[in-house]
Amino acid sequence: MRPRALVTGGAGFLGSHLCDALLAEGYSVVAVDNLLTGRLSNIEHLRREGQFEFLQLDINRKVDCGEVNYVFHFASPASPVDYMVHGIDTLKVGSLGTMRALDIARKNHAKYLLASTSECYGDPLEHPQKETYWGNVNSIGPRSVYDEAKRFAEAVTMAYYRYYGVDTRIVRIFNTYGPRMQLNDGRVVPNFMKQALRGEDLTVYGDGTQTRSFCYVKDEVEGFLRLAECDEHFPVNIGNPEEFTIVDCAHRVIEITGSKSRIRYEKLPQDDPKQRRPDITKAKSLFGWEAKIDLDTGLRMSLDYFREAVAAEAAVRA
Repeated sequence: MRPRALVTGGAGFLGSHLCDALLAEGYSVVAVDNLLTGRLSNIEHLRREGQFEFLQLDINRKVDCGEVNYVFHFASPASPVDYMVHGIDTLKVGSLGTMRALDIARKNHAKYLLASTSECYGDPLEHPQKETYWGNVNSIGPRSVYDEAKRFAEAVTMAYYRYYGVDTRIVRIFNTYGPRMQLNDGRVVPNFMKQALRGEDLTVYGDGTQTRSFCYVKDEVEGFLRLAECDEHFPVNIGNPEEFTIVDCAHRVIEITGSKSRIRYEKLPQDDPKQRRPDITKAKSLFGWEAKIDLDTGLRMSLDYFREAVAAEAAVRA
């Protein structure tokens, strides 16, 4: 019999790619999403898949999805634009939603994987960031609705492991990009792609020397699957350790899109991290994972999607 997996946030960017990968691995998949930030278009190609089921439900409420062997908790606004608008919802799904998902895993004696984030490290004083680093987070700043929601989600996940024996895992996700990202979600790659393809100036915040490490979605999801089969219960970084300044990323997008865009500088938002780079020693030693797709290749692989998305948005506006 096929193992059955529940994916919360299954109509989101990462959740939908995870659904694809689980189906390819032989799972039966039930995706739950309230569509606050998820989109049905992300899973439209799966609607006729016999081993896939979609439930438009809120994981903050009691959800009856039947028996499952694995719970992947990916429900949460993840982009700055979304969690700044939906701050209370972000806090709720990080706390109440996480506990609901853990309760499902506990009831079914199922394995559980929490999608956490490198934002747990805040504006880090350690570089690169190891899983043992406790972080430098402003608990009352504008980004705290996301940062602290995920930090609580990690705490309650470890509590369910320690007190109830739930078979848990935690992945700390670094900057991920690729097809199905929303054009207006405020993250670096979709922002730059959208602006370059429109012929607009690319907006760089601060002086552009802050760094990020970008992981293509296919590599990222492969890391999730490997961690899912591992027995490690403490957090594991999954990300591409190749580090770029924001200005460098902007120039690469301009080159790959063939745009005539220039770069425009604006004020750096409060608590925006100055550096972000994962130490992936743990993932490499535990299950041999490392990213394979470099930034230029991943941007080219994403280009057709962003072209189509920009064209579709323009058609709606016309």
